[in-house]
Amino acid sequence: MSKTAELEKQDDPIHIFQSNSIGLPHLPTYFRELWRRRDFAYEMSRSTLRIQQANTVIGKFWLVLNPLLLAGVYYFLVMVISSGSHRGPEYFAHLVAGIFAFYFISNSMIGGAASITGAARLVMNASFPRLLLPIAAVRTAFGRFIPTVPIFMIFYVIGGSTLKWQQLLAIPVFGLMMVFSIGMAAFFAALQVYFRDTTAFLPYLNRILLYISPVLYYPDQARHYFKLIGVFNPLFPLLGAFSDTLVRGIVPSVGVWLACVAWAISAFLFGCWFFMSREREFAVRL
Repeated sequence: MSKTAELEKQDDPIHIFQSNSIGLPHLPTYFRELWRRRDFAYEMSRSTLRIQQANTVIGKFWLVLNPLLLAGVYYFLVMVISSGSHRGPEYFAHLVAGIFAFYFISNSMIGGAASITGAARLVMNASFPRLLLPIAAVRTAFGRFIPTVPIFMIFYVIGGSTLKWQQLLAIPVFGLMMVFSIGMAAFFAALQVYFRDTTAFLPYLNRILLYISPVLYYPDQARHYFKLIGVFNPLFPLLGAFSDTLVRGIVPSVGVWLACVAWAISAFLFGCWFFMSREREFAVRL
């Protein structure tokens, strides 16, 4: 029997991965399949949280302790620099809310960047919309954010502040932050496939974003050059509006709302477009 005949009699199929041309898939079919498999993203996120012990009491304690200690360090640092002027309990509540929200966005970006390369075998051996993986990473970051909400409320009440109806506006602001995070998670997930040092670079980028965003200071107290940088910083209006509504009970201006919506939708559309247009060649590059 010839060698060709022996190959034809083999039961195991031979998989040959070839690079596809870059382009968007058929969007109606893609999004219909994305919605049909939404439980996949939920289960993957829940599994990740379970591995990280985020569903246990001790796991949630450590999730909260890390950003809370960071908030304490920055609070005392700012107190020393400003000689303690105008830095009361409300400022600490602002600091806690800002760092918790910033950690949500940061964890979404970092988790999203590792979502494709970290699931390489699944990507190469299963057919499903790959966008589910960065979405699952954002859902995981949201699961890590939830335990921080009651901690913020404790510090908010201890500071002597009262609840206001304007604080309900923090919910749509956070919704825009989630839309922004999905876009960024998808973008960095695709970028990580091409440049494997992306996950090593992201912590430094996030640290810069932390310093130039209204986390260590109120949005209206930003220095002039920080406000100029804020025009190109998507986190400036998002985190600023989140702090103003949740901590200070201030309704953001129309310009701030428009900036939040514009950044969130732009990041979502660009990140998803970049991801889906290159999704078909992920298996080859992994």
